[in-house]
Amino acid sequence: MSPISRPLRWLALPYAAWAGICFLLLGTLTLVVILVMPGLQRRRQVAHGAARVALAACLIRVRTLHRHHLPADPCVVVANHASYLDGVALFAALPPCFGCVIAREMDHVPLAGLLLRRIGSHFVDRGGAAQGKRDARALLREARAGGAMAFFPEGTFHHEPGLARFRPGAFVIAANGSLPVVPVAIRGTRHALPPGTLLPLPGRIDVELAAPLPPPTAGDTDGIQAVMRAARSAILARIPEPDLAPDG
Repeated sequence: MSPISRPLRWLALPYAAWAGICFLLLGTLTLVVILVMPGLQRRRQVAHGAARVALAACLIRVRTLHRHHLPADPCVVVANHASYLDGVALFAALPPCFGCVIAREMDHVPLAGLLLRRIGSHFVDRGGAAQGKRDARALLREARAGGAMAFFPEGTFHHEPGLARFRPGAFVIAANGSLPVVPVAIRGTRHALPPGTLLPLPGRIDVELAAPLPPPTAGDTDGIQAVMRAARSAILARIPEPDLAPDG
């Protein structure tokens, strides 16, 4: 064992305790504020600030690269997914006008589900056909009304590093809402909070935006697939991880 590995090991537990306290206290305080605060945009601004403060308090720095690629009008953001921290990092990096699309399981997590609902997150059922169709219709209505949304098109993250196959839902939504698609590459979250653990590590997270892609045409399956492949390629070129689905 190297001379610095032992001190670092002893520092890991106090740091993890500090990080847990920061997230718990800031999360609880944020929830109390947004429960009584009127206006979705104001609630999102509070959550955006809280996410940045929580990460900074845990010695996790978030850098947003090429933010000028984000259109002034509503769009659909698609990002890679490697850690539970991805949603927090994305919310801290993007302006507070996006509704994140999240697996419905999170709606049942105490406090977290309530907080996510109050900031306008969208829950989708990845299993049940009937509920999944209702969720899709709700997203379509939001897109047609000009709502900006952020997706993780892999659906979930894996212990194995790499970019998994994309699901087409985000791109169908973009087509039906005539919304441009902005690929976003998130780097550093797999190190800051590795899959399979709740113990974070200090470090840096980069959120890099690629140039927006024009919205595909609603009903044009080939066009939707083409935009999905282009977005996936843009993300893959910006993350230091392999392609887990080279044929898709």
